[in-house]
Amino acid sequence: MNDTRSTLRSELILLFLLVVVFYVNILSRVISAPLMPVIEKEFGIGHSDAGLVFLMLAVGYSAGLISSGLVSSRLTHRNTILVSSVAMGILLLLITLSKGLWMIRLELLLVGFFSGFYLPSGITTITSAITSAHWGKAIAVHETAPNLAFVTAPLIAEALLIVLPWRAILASVGIFSIISGLLFVRWTSGGDFRGDAPTFSNFRLVAGNHDFWIIAFLFCAAIGVSMGIYNMMPLYLAAERGIDRSTANTLLGLSRISVIPLIFLSGWIVDRFGVKLTMAAVMLFNGLALILLGGLPGRWVILMVFLQPVLTGAFFPAGFAAISMIVPDKARSLSVSLAIFIAYLVGAGFIPVLLGIFGDAGMFGFSFILVGIGILVSLFFIPRLKLIKQE
Repeated sequence: MNDTRSTLRSELILLFLLVVVFYVNILSRVISAPLMPVIEKEFGIGHSDAGLVFLMLAVGYSAGLISSGLVSSRLTHRNTILVSSVAMGILLLLITLSKGLWMIRLELLLVGFFSGFYLPSGITTITSAITSAHWGKAIAVHETAPNLAFVTAPLIAEALLIVLPWRAILASVGIFSIISGLLFVRWTSGGDFRGDAPTFSNFRLVAGNHDFWIIAFLFCAAIGVSMGIYNMMPLYLAAERGIDRSTANTLLGLSRISVIPLIFLSGWIVDRFGVKLTMAAVMLFNGLALILLGGLPGRWVILMVFLQPVLTGAFFPAGFAAISMIVPDKARSLSVSLAIFIAYLVGAGFIPVLLGIFGDAGMFGFSFILVGIGILVSLFFIPRLKLIKQE
């Protein structure tokens, strides 16, 4: 009995600390969104330049994600998590010393790069340290971290902007990142083994799969409507809709609260309605919501700010399940990394740049409508998916 309690206690401590590390990992990348109106004003830049900041983060994250297997195969998953947290923290602290915008962009590129190391090692550490009967619950708890970051980032930014400059806020997140990594290593022993480096044969197997590219396109759309839209929402509400920055950030944070309960329901939704139908429902809802977000007049836009993200979280369990149905087991890890690599680059990188370019041209609302139409186009590809395993 005592051994069982000790094991459960160690598993809960490991899971809690990984949730903290993952939360700070995401917060380090999304905190720039609510700070962007202040950054724009200080440097006198346009919306397209602001979008370029998010592109740098996305490029860095994608590169880090695709490199994570090589890193963990040499450092162990445990040390990879530590390096990710500490390096991100140091880079965020260095931003306080940087005066030029391009230096800050370079540092954010590296923040994204080291951030990309975490997820494969974090998931592997959970599944290796926690009893398989509890994997579903453990991963669901772990997945609350990014959504908590989405909710709290605007609220933290607004609260701290009252007393701190934006650089000091990034530095505070950096200190939090370093501490979280050190606590993980100090209080747990999880992930103390090397990862598997990707092989060329598996890469060729995935890249030559027609269905993989459909899944990758759908992931581009899903990350675009979640993180891509999130990153530019404060600028859109402030610049296009005349809502003051503080209110815009508060609305953005509160709008993501509804996503958290859906994480725990999403597994049931996929089991009940199937992979394809779930993905189609998410894309249809988000496409229409973005069109209305860009086109509705006046304060109706506030309603759409709350409605648009509601179903977004349901896509990812369905998307990851679909990946497992189109490739052999040996290529599953690589297929996930490649899909997220492509999707994050497009959805969280190029879509904010696109929105910024249209925003500078006085067509911010039209850009949301354009992205919404693109999301609806993805519906035509879902029936073409050929899933090897039964849903």
